[in-house]
Amino acid sequence: MDGFVGGYYRFAIWITNLAYLNILWILFTILGLGLFGLFPATVAMFAIIRKWQTKKDVPIFSTFWEYYRKEFIRSNFLGIIFLIIGYVLFIEFQILWGSNQMVYFIASFGVVALFIIYAIVSLYFFPIYVHFNLTKREYFKWPFIIGIMHPILTIFLFGVLGFLHYITFMTIPALLFFFGGSATAFIMMWGIAKTFPKYERFESTAA
Repeated sequence: MDGFVGGYYRFAIWITNLAYLNILWILFTILGLGLFGLFPATVAMFAIIRKWQTKKDVPIFSTFWEYYRKEFIRSNFLGIIFLIIGYVLFIEFQILWGSNQMVYFIASFGVVALFIIYAIVSLYFFPIYVHFNLTKREYFKWPFIIGIMHPILTIFLFGVLGFLHYITFMTIPALLFFFGGSATAFIMMWGIAKTFPKYERFESTAA
């Protein structure tokens, strides 16, 4: 089909697939008991979106399950480390901010700087995870490096995602159930993947 009808049909299919992928992400997160399902489900979601954006037509469910099963242990290992780091930073900030001594109050701004780094790594982590073959340590290093090397992109993505989520939550919050995860992942992958050609010569890409 060509013209307006063909374009509308392709758009409808794309929207349906995006909603289906988001529901799979939620279901498999729940099946993994929440915490242990979140990371492999998110990896699987980003992996499918990466394939879509490289013009690969893949069966959604079987591909999702393949990545979910294959990456279950490794993604949880890295994800739990990531959560522990975030928890430690949060506790340190609470302790320093609550202190009446000026030296601790000043030190709390150092923790804020670490939180900013943590947020940058969080933004770039999954797109890099599904695109590059790296060591466990490099999965934390490269998101920071690429995020810092592309400050305009980093600020843009934080701004766009924050704005879209706020508007959606304030107007039609039900849309977050159908598109909250997959649409977020699509925007992140779309923006961050544009930086990858600069670094592919240094690292081997995932299949």
